[in-house]
Amino acid sequence: MSDTHSESEAPELDELPAPASEEADVEVEREQDAPEELDAETRERRDAALRHVRKLGDPVLRAKALPVERFDRTLEREVERMGVLMHDALGVGLAATQLGVLHRVLVYRAYSEDPLTVLVNPVLEWESEERESAEEGCLSLPGVHVEVERAARVRVRAQDEHGEQLEVEAEGLTARVIQHEIDHLDGVLILDRTSREARKEAMRAMREAQETAGAV
Repeated sequence: MSDTHSESEAPELDELPAPASEEADVEVEREQDAPEELDAETRERRDAALRHVRKLGDPVLRAKALPVERFDRTLEREVERMGVLMHDALGVGLAATQLGVLHRVLVYRAYSEDPLTVLVNPVLEWESEERESAEEGCLSLPGVHVEVERAARVRVRAQDEHGEQLEVEAEGLTARVIQHEIDHLDGVLILDRTSREARKEAMRAMREAQETAGAV
């Protein structure tokens, strides 16, 4: 995997252990290799973070985010908050629109050894003809996992939270996460990128997950 960038990360976020792994789905609700049952503290922290994430049916998830023009302390705090919530929710990526903020901002960390990456005003400049299919989940669609085909490699131009220009070249899981989050900024969900039958099954799984959560 190639992932070249020059952005600066907030120290307090870098100190957080990342939940991502090579086996993880995009925005997984729980790591593939994590214990079946989360410990009470982790579950409480995850549930608290997920309460901030907008779920399917919220109009903001279908809205197109607006370019960021001001790079100030307010934006830095927004990015810090996104990083913490993504971490606590056991996700590997998060878009600002998932928190109800119509800014073209996303954060991700696809692998546990990677620093948090911030992309402001990302533009997908190039994608490979080679495609890969894999199962993806989404913090905004609890209980839903669907097969999604995406470009195997991408190149993205963006800015960091300080307004510095950067370029990211990525492949594999990192490329998938970036494409997933850019979709969010354009009001596109994984349900839009799968078959009708898969969508029906996903909606059924989501209803069951909501009923289970309501019964707890």
